[in-house]
Order: sequence, then structure tokens, then C-alpha cells
Amino acid sequence: MDTQHTESRDNHPSRRGFLALAATAGAAAALGGLPAFTASAAPLRPTSSPLLSAAAAAKNQLWWRSPGSANSMIQQGLPVGNGRLGALASNDPAGELLTITDATLWTGGLNDTLQSDGQFPYGRDDFGSLTLLAKLTVDLPGHDLGSVDNYRRTLDLAQGLVSASYDLSGVTYQRQIFASRPDDVIVLYFSQQGGGTYTGTVSLAGTHGESTTADSSGRSASFGGSFANGLKYGAAVTAYSSTGRVAVKETAISFSGCKDLTVVVSGGTNYAPDAAAKFRDPALDPERLARTKVLGAAGHSASTLLYTHVADFRPVFEQLDISLGTSSTAQRRLDTWQRVQARYRDNVPDPELEAAYLQFGRYLMISGSQGSLPMGLQGPWLDGNDPDWMGDYHTDINLQMNYWLADRAGLSDCFDAFTDYCLAQLPSWTDVTQRLFNSPTNRYRNSSGKIAGWTVAISTNPYGGGGWWWHPAGNAWLCQNLFEHYEYTQDRAYLEKVYPLLKGAVEFWEARLLTTTVTDASGASREVLIADSDWSPEQGPLDAKGITYAQELVWNLFGNYRTATGILGKDTSYGATVDGLRQRLYLPVVSPKTGWLEEWMSPDNLGETTHRHLSPLVGLFPGDRIRPDDSTPKDILAGATALLTARGMNSYGWSNAWRSLCWARLKNAEKAYQLVVNNLKPSVGGGNGTAPNLFDIMDMGQGRGIFQIDANFGTPSAIIEMLVYSRPGHVELLPALPAAWAASGSVSGVGVRGGFVAALKWKSGKVTQVTLKSVGGRDTTVFAGGAARRISLKPGESITLNNLG
Repeated sequence: MDTQHTESRDNHPSRRGFLALAATAGAAAALGGLPAFTASAAPLRPTSSPLLSAAAAAKNQLWWRSPGSANSMIQQGLPVGNGRLGALASNDPAGELLTITDATLWTGGLNDTLQSDGQFPYGRDDFGSLTLLAKLTVDLPGHDLGSVDNYRRTLDLAQGLVSASYDLSGVTYQRQIFASRPDDVIVLYFSQQGGGTYTGTVSLAGTHGESTTADSSGRSASFGGSFANGLKYGAAVTAYSSTGRVAVKETAISFSGCKDLTVVVSGGTNYAPDAAAKFRDPALDPERLARTKVLGAAGHSASTLLYTHVADFRPVFEQLDISLGTSSTAQRRLDTWQRVQARYRDNVPDPELEAAYLQFGRYLMISGSQGSLPMGLQGPWLDGNDPDWMGDYHTDINLQMNYWLADRAGLSDCFDAFTDYCLAQLPSWTDVTQRLFNSPTNRYRNSSGKIAGWTVAISTNPYGGGGWWWHPAGNAWLCQNLFEHYEYTQDRAYLEKVYPLLKGAVEFWEARLLTTTVTDASGASREVLIADSDWSPEQGPLDAKGITYAQELVWNLFGNYRTATGILGKDTSYGATVDGLRQRLYLPVVSPKTGWLEEWMSPDNLGETTHRHLSPLVGLFPGDRIRPDDSTPKDILAGATALLTARGMNSYGWSNAWRSLCWARLKNAEKAYQLVVNNLKPSVGGGNGTAPNLFDIMDMGQGRGIFQIDANFGTPSAIIEMLVYSRPGHVELLPALPAAWAASGSVSGVGVRGGFVAALKWKSGKVTQVTLKSVGGRDTTVFAGGAARRISLKPGESITLNNLG
């Protein structure tokens, strides 16, 4: 084994490439995020082009031979986003359509009047729903699809850019679409080669009955409105050209004889992440601010706007690079949708497609989770005002799965939206819990009559409100994500910030746990602590005590809290008390009837064998209590494996992703890989699988499929977990490498719990080199191929191990 040990003053190596690029591009402002739709200083502008060469860009490009249909935007529209605004683009030559979503455009409110059964209302008016902000169309008469040749559209993952090109009457027409975070706008740039011009109209329409009008200066068109809940919103558009004529008239913008055309659109709401202000900024006029933003951006050329955007986007994307092997020449000739279809039809691995699917997930994370609310069931990509389940935050797997990817995939900053959301909601969650949870009609109320801390409902909104049923263990699961982020970053200030969330959840469970007596297989009796009446998501009895799901999550919560008190040096006495409670928690056993790890405190299977949720396996993933090593009793490991096997290999995309993660934890590479492949199955007729634009589709029956974004993050998380497993003090390389990727490959920028970043290469299934760099971690042990190496680093230092194992 060869080693190299180096030291760097850069404590955050993933930023190094970014800082270098920002220096040349003048984009240092990209380090900061916008807290909401708000006025901001003009960004610094690049002094040179940050664009990749065509050859370099091709590695991370997806492409198609036909545009998206206006009637099928969820399956065919290409996504762009700046972390707050999201849009789907059709790229139709004759009529570009963008459906535009602001992540904060929510109806509803606190929703704190319980139904007669003690649960929450769950409708679009009371609980609320994410809705569509606007539709933007650019109509180009004479550019009908049937009249053009050589049509191609591309999604450039590395540069955050959608483009389309086609030939018409000897002219090559091109368009580029991007959502700029520094300028807080979406830009459409139309150009051509060959002497052509553009003539047509730009229209911006609200989706809630608003009227679009030209401003008094005649430079932009805009609309504004407000919901019954008092939320104000607005959007604006402008257009300009270096030639020809552009005019804003009444409800639209007309243009004629333009050799190029730039369209700039923005919009937002007066949502504020502050419970004390009732989540509103009453002084903000969204329509006026939208006009200010588009006119400010319009003072710059399209190329300047593009360079500013790419200088911000590229460095974040480039924090992780991956190769899972080389695809064939025949595979590379196919467009993206054809490759998805061929991968399923021919059952031949396509490693570059599989790596691109991971990078597509990272692209969505960068585009959908910066400086605003976190991503819910669809992220900021809607096609109408009626998203299933309101496009909300489901706290029994979906929200958590969305954010498993961020730290693993070199996108730790994208986790901030999750953290900020939880912190902003905490006052309301605490108030609602302490006023309403022990309602006598709530079947999940605490039998003890005690109440403390906070918890959530299965569904949450951005106004502190819950929807559907109470979800007692939801607080523990949210805290698991929050604490794992600390494990990746070792950011003590962050841990201090989220400490009230951890402590409040612990206090809730201290008040909730019941004491009962159990008898083990030997006949010995003992007192244990169990969760009060609950529902194992989303199946089985509604009032079961001691469900495995809750026991595992609370065991993890108590352990993390005790660790946090030690690190921060606060509440250490209470931390010791909580540790004592943890030692008394009942932990699941194997059913003598089924041979499975019990989901309920019963040997019977009280639910569906192949149910979509893996709730009783949270101790396997995302938890670490159940591991394929000597730390876990063999019967528990066998029971967990048997239960996972019984659940099956075919379910919804997010469920397959969770299954894949669990099989990766069990080091079963081929099953983990097969579930990734299952999610790449082309969705046809609304069936489960991948849409032409790579969004994951969930089969709702009767030919209707819906988009749920969690699989687009969970599946890439599984791919990374197959390559690197970590927990504090332990890093395992290639724990579940499938044969399809074994020949050769590499990955860099992988987050490692304990405060490290890993880069590794492999050949013939064996690690040839790994570099670990500390981003705050000090000691860990690296495992690969039966070999182990203990390493010690200071923050900023790195070590390279060659021929490990």
C-alpha cells in the first residue's frame, strides 16, 4: 500500500475550483444565496467566458430529437431553476412554452382546526397547495415543427442550460434557456446563423385569473395578485433585441425583423420564512419587484447574463465527477429517450447513461434547492395548479429522501433549504403540537397526558401547518437528516443552530414513551420503553404501540442528541438522562412465524407483504444500527434481510430507490443495481419508471402517471452508497460494486460522514487509489478489499492511498 500525505490551507476543497473560476469570472457574489424573493445588489459580472468547450460540455449533456408537447410538460418539458424559480420548457420551434413555478406560491395556512377525529384537514384551501405562477409563450409563426429540419434539443447539466436548434429555409435557428440565480430571472435567448430574423409575440399569463398589462414606460408586461390567505405574488417579462423592432402593447410583447431576441422573466411572492410575521413581508410588492429584476437584467447582453449564470452554476455542479465505465458507440449514437428505451429492451448495461442519471439528480438539486423553500413532492416544476398531494412535504419518507443526496453528492449547501425550513417552522410546530396533539379525539395522543416539544403531521406546508394525520415519529426522522448533515460537515455553528430542533423532538418523546414489560425467548421479563399508539407508514393497524419505525427513529434521535450535548457542552446532564432512556428502549425482534424483523410488536404480519414503505427497516437505512458485521446479532441481520426480500424488487420509483439503498447496505451489489435499472425502465402509458425527460413517474392506475421527484434523488443516492459507505470513524470503499461497473471507474467529491471528502478509482473491481480530504474530520478508518487503514488528518489536509487491498 502506497500513501501520499498532503496539506492544504483550503478547509473546503470542493470550493477550490469554484473560487478559481469566480476570480476569473468576477462572480464572487455566487457564494451567497438570496433568502427569498427580495431586492438585491447587482451581481459582479464575468470578465471572461466561463463556458465549457463543446467537447467538454458533451460529457454531461442529455439530448432529444423532438420537442416537448404542451399537453405533456411533466413528462417532456426540460427543467431549469435557480433554486427558487423553476420552469419546464417545451422547446417547440413555433411556440416556446415555459410553465413557471415559484416555490413559495402556496395557498392555505396554519390549518390548526382539527377535524372530529383529531386529525388535520387536507385540502387545497385549508392545508393549501403549491401552485403554478405563470405560463410564458413565445410564438414564432412559420416555424412549425413539420417545416424544420435537423431538430435537436439539449439539457446541459454542467452549465444549467437548455438549448434547441433547427434548420429552416437555409437558416439555423438556436435558442438557449437558463434560470440565473445571481440575476434572479429566467432568460430565453434566440439567435440564428444564416441571415434569418424572428417575428412574433411574447405572452405572460397568470394561472389564477390575473390580467397582464404593460407598465407605464412600455418596457415590460406584468401581473400581480393575492390569495385568500393574504399571500401576494407577481411576475413580469421584458424583451429586447440588437436589431428589428420590439414593442410592449397591452397584454403582450411583439417583435419583428429581429436577428436575435432576449426574453427575461421573473416573479415571486411576499412569503417570508418568519412565523412571527405570519410568513409574510407586508412591505414587499412582488409585481413591482419582478419588473425591477427583469429591467435590471435587460440592461445587460444575453451573453453577459449567460456568463454570470454559468460562473455561478458550473462550480457547484463540478464538485462531483463520476465515471461508471464506457458505453458503446451504438449507445452513444442514441438520444437520451432512445437510450432509456434500449437499456430496458436489450438489458445491456449503459454505464454512461447510469452516471448521467446520477448527475441529472444533482442538476435538479442545484436547480431546485438554493435560497428558498426545500423541494417537496415535485420540486418547483409544475404544469398546473392541482399537483397530487398538493406538491407538499411528506415527512414519512419523501422529504427525507429528497435530501439524502445533497451531502453525499458534493452539494452540502443545497441542504440549507431543508435546515432553514425546519427552523422557520419550529415555532409553529411547537405551538400546534402543544395546543392540539393531546386532543381527546386524536388517536395518537399521549396516554400519559403529558406534552412537550414538537412534532409534525404526515404532510406539512410552509405556513407551520400540518395536513392529513399526525405523524409522531416525523420529528425524529427530520432530526436524523439534520444531524447527518452535521456528521458530513462537522460544522459546530450549524449544530448549535439546529440544537433546538433536536432538543424539542427529544422532549416530545420523553413525554410520550410508555413503560411496559416484555418477555424474551428465554422467558426472562424486563421493563422497556415503547412508543404510544401510532401507524407504521402507511399500512397496518392505526393504533399500534411500539412500532419498529418509531422505536428505531427514537433510538437514533436519542443517540444523536447525546452526541450533540457533548460536542456543544450544553445540557450534558439532560443528555445523560436521555441516554438512559435510550438504553431502555425496546428494539425489534425477529418473528418466529415469518422469519422477518417485526414491523409491529407482534409475530404476525399485520400489513401488505410487498408494501411500498420499508418503515421497519429504518435501522438499516437510513440508520446504521443494523449492519452486516459482528455488531449486529445474526438473527436480526437475517430477519432484516428476509423482510427486505419479501418486500420485492418492483414498486414505485422512490420505493425502489429505498430498496436499493438497503441492499447496498447489505452489500448485495446485484440487487442494489437491479433496482437502479428498474427505475430506469421507460414509463409508458403512465406506468412506473422514467419519463422522456428523466423525471420519475409513479403509476396511479387507469393509465395515469404522476411525477414524484424523490426517486430522482433517492436513486442517485443509492448509486453513491454502492460506491462509498460511511459513518463517523468508518469509510468503506466499493461495498456493493455491481459487475456492470466493475471493469473501471472513478468518482470524486463524495461526502463522507465524519467530515471528509473522498475521491477513488477502481479497476477490475478493486480500488486502485483513494484520496481523503478533511473538511473538519480528524480520524477515520478506511476499508477496501479486506484491507483497513487508520488515518488521522487535520482540517484541510488530505491523504492518498494507492493499491489499497
